[in-house]
Formats: sequence, C-alpha cells, structure tokens
Amino acid sequence: MEALIKFVQDEFVTKKELPVFKAGDTITVYYEIKEGSKTRTQFFRGVVIQRRGTGSSETFTIRKMSGTIGVERIFPVNMPAIQKIEVNKKGIVRRARIFYFRGLTGKKARIKERRS
Repeated sequence: MEALIKFVQDEFVTKKELPVFKAGDTITVYYEIKEGSKTRTQFFRGVVIQRRGTGSSETFTIRKMSGTIGVERIFPVNMPAIQKIEVNKKGIVRRARIFYFRGLTGKKARIKERRS
C-alpha cells in the first residue's frame, strides 16, 4: 500500500523548486491571497521552527514576532498559493525542531548566523 501511495505522489503531484532551508534559518514566504475576485501577494518572514513529513505531505512551521506576540504559521511545501521562498539568513542550531525557541525573549531569542 505504501508503495502505491509513493508511486501516485511521484507521478501526479507537481514538485516545486524550493531553496534548501532547515530549522533555524530565517526565510520569507511569498504567497497569494484571494479576497473575492481580487488576488494579492503577501509575505511572511520568520524563523523556521521545524520541517516535518515527507513527499507531498511535507510541511514547515515559521515563527515571527508581531510586536510582543509570537505568531506561527504552518505551510505545506506543495501549497499552490506559494509563489516563492527566499532564504534571508542561515542559522546555527543544534536541533531539527527548535520548540524551545518559543520560550525565549529578548537577546536570548537570537540565533547565530552561519556565514557562507
């Protein structure tokens, strides 16, 4: 059964060309919003907390601070509304899922940048 699901995903689901990013990186996701008959592009810039899943069901979670309130958003990788993803900064973290980042504020919430 798993082989059949993998075959269908590989054959029929269109793959998007995304840049390489992982937890700790700061990225900007540009996505399309439909309001009635109009469409507009909005962006969401924040730190990647996790990537989970494989294939067409893969998702990634981004966290940003809006004032003093933390806002998280989960994006499916194959979401048709995503126009592009930009990697702004590469971060150095030691874990694949940085949920401890939610409890940090101020200077402790900084992530060291990897120079390329």
